[in-house]
Formats: sequence, structure tokens, C-alpha cells
Amino acid sequence: MTQDPTLDLDVVVPVHNEQDTLEQSIALLHEHLRGEEPASWRITIADNASTDGTAEIADALAARLDGVVAVHLAEKGRGRALKAVWSASPARVLVYLDEDLSTDLRALRPLVAPLLSGHSDLAIGSRLANASRIVRGGKREFVSRSYNALLRATFGVRFSDAQCGFKAIRADVAHRLLPYVEDTGWFFDTELLILAERAGLRVHEVPVDWIDDPQSSVDIVATATADLKGMMRVGSGLARGRIPVGDLYRDIGRHPFAQPKTPLITQLVRFGVIGVLSTVAYALVYLVLQVLMPAQTANFLALLTTAIANTAANRRFTFGIRGRAGATTHHLQGLVVFGLAWALTSGSLVLLHATDPHPGPFAEVGVLTVANLVATLLRFLLLRIWVFRDPARGAGGQAPPEPVEPLSTRHHLTTLAQEANRS
Repeated sequence: MTQDPTLDLDVVVPVHNEQDTLEQSIALLHEHLRGEEPASWRITIADNASTDGTAEIADALAARLDGVVAVHLAEKGRGRALKAVWSASPARVLVYLDEDLSTDLRALRPLVAPLLSGHSDLAIGSRLANASRIVRGGKREFVSRSYNALLRATFGVRFSDAQCGFKAIRADVAHRLLPYVEDTGWFFDTELLILAERAGLRVHEVPVDWIDDPQSSVDIVATATADLKGMMRVGSGLARGRIPVGDLYRDIGRHPFAQPKTPLITQLVRFGVIGVLSTVAYALVYLVLQVLMPAQTANFLALLTTAIANTAANRRFTFGIRGRAGATTHHLQGLVVFGLAWALTSGSLVLLHATDPHPGPFAEVGVLTVANLVATLLRFLLLRIWVFRDPARGAGGQAPPEPVEPLSTRHHLTTLAQEANRS
């Protein structure tokens, strides 16, 4: 959609069955924008499949109030409504507000100012900042803080409040990110923020004053469940390289800042899953091979086979390294780590046979499985601090761009060179 240089803000209010409060909320928002907002603006009421009188009220407000338009979507979903309206909006900056106006509107100008100036790419209201003033129940407070703590632990994000219904984004940035945001419900803005940070964009936070709406119809349990599913989907997409955050970082990221690195807890979870699968595979391979050859030989081949696959899987999924660069070195170092793991498991087998000359295959498998779990922990430590540790690389195993001199420095040097040439 071509931008309208005369329209600065499109303030989108997604609504679903809000006939009791819609007219009052839009009137208050309209009055605030007329009196307090110097930038050009419009209000878009995004009705997503309301079944009460919301659609008629929205149309009446659009007819009565200057700068108010109504959009009607056939399917329900806050994320779906935002994506549809934002994708088609001609405004420079796209805003999202909850219909209940729980957030004090005086925070709107600080929210959009850094986007209008080009200083930041996204802006969010934060109810969890130290300077925020919040009125809400203990249950919602606990759920909110737990959810955002989980996001920081699993995705390494730096923003503090993913779910506050008070956000804005530059239109040019939105048009690049929105095609990769799949959620159509409440997880939409969390997914958008995760992708934005992974793409190296700047997220501006504004402390807000916020009063909980006691009449809110949001189902906390259902929303939390959907959010967890969304986190698993996005995490899988990032790990598998299905979401091209590297390309987004190259095209719209703020260079030379690196993308957020995968946090330790996420690496442990991914490594643990791969380790469990490798251990099961090792045990099965060993059970087959020990029938055909001596126990030590069977152990060596089973461990070698699973170690090669384990190194490749951890390179890609645990430590996020893609491409062929450094792959040979990584696998050679992985073989050294394999040698140490093999020595550990072989030693346990020697100790078992010294204790019981005829332990039987299942006793051997039991001892070797425990030893292999210990070796797996050793492998993780060595892979993290030695094999895949590369300070020169950014997140995702890709080398960050060359450092860029600040504009003022380059301009100063250019000016000096020009003066030298003239003299």
C-alpha cells in the first residue's frame, strides 16, 4: 500500500462484540487526539466478526466523527484484524489500542514520537516498567510476569511486556514483518515482537498507567494455552530456519548490532531433546551390533554413528549455526569430543566387566546408557565453550556486518578530506 505523506498515524482499535462500550471509548479517543495530538491521524475501528450491534455502532461513529473509519472482517481474531488493517493502511506509523482504553492515553505521544522521527522501529507500552502505575488483580499480575519471564528465558528477548494493548510500528517495518506473523489471535503481537528483535530492530518502551478492566472477556487459561503453543511454533520456526530472520536483519536490521543470542535455557532444552533421542538411538544400535561383534567394538560404532548425527543436529538446532562455513572444523572438533565420550563409556564398560565377567547385554546397555548420559552433559559443555563458541559470530552463526562508523564521524572525515583537496 502506498503511504500517504499527509497521514502520520493510523490508530487501530480491534473490536469484537463491544456494543456496550464502543461509542464511549471512541468518543474519548477522538477527543484526546483532537486536543493533544499534533500529528495527522485517523481512527480505524476494526470490527472482527461481531455478532451484536458493534458493526452498526462503528459505522455510525465513522459517519458522525471526522477522521474515523470502520472496517469489517468476516472472521474473528485480534491479530487477523490488525494484520489486515495495518497491511492496507497508508499511514506512516500504525498504532494499536485496546478498545477498553485501559492504558492512559497521555502515553500515546511518547509512544509514537520515536517512530515518527525514525529513531525506533516499534514501540510498546509496558505495565512492568519500574515507572509504570498499574491497578489490577494479583492473578493477572502473576500470569503477566510469568509469561514475560518465560519469553526472556526461552527467546532471549529484551522487551519487558509483550501483551500490553498499546503498541505502534513504523509502516515500512510492518510491511516487511507481517507476512511472517502467522498468529491471528492474542499471540499476534508477541510473535511480531520476537521477530522484530531477531531481525535486529529497535523496540522502544514507554512506561504506562494502566487500570484493569474488570469486565474483560479474555479467557486467561485459553489465552495462556494458545500463547504457549505459539511460542513452540515460533521457536521451532526459528530453530529450523523457516523464518528468515537473517534476511530481515540484513535488509532492515539496525547494523552492526547483533541479533539476540539463543539463551542458555533454550540451548539446554534443545540439547536435552537431541541428547535423549541420541541416547535411545545409541542403545538400539548397540543392541543390534553387540550380537555381531565384541562389546567394545559395538560400543565404538554405535557411539560414532550417533555422535556424528548429534553434532550435526546440535550445530543446526541448539546453537543455530547454518551453512557450510566452519562445518568441517566443527565436525573434527566434535570427533574429539566424541573421543572423550567414548573413553568415558568404554571405561564404564571395562569397570562393569571387571566387576562381573558375564553381565549380559541388558546390564551392559544399562551401564552404558547411564555413562552415555554423563558423556552427553560433557558434550554439551565442550560444544558450548569450545566447538561452537565463536565471538566473531552473531546469533544464528552468521558473521555480523562490518562495523559502521557513526554518521557524524564519516561526515567529519569527508569534510576534512575535501578541505585538504581544495588546499
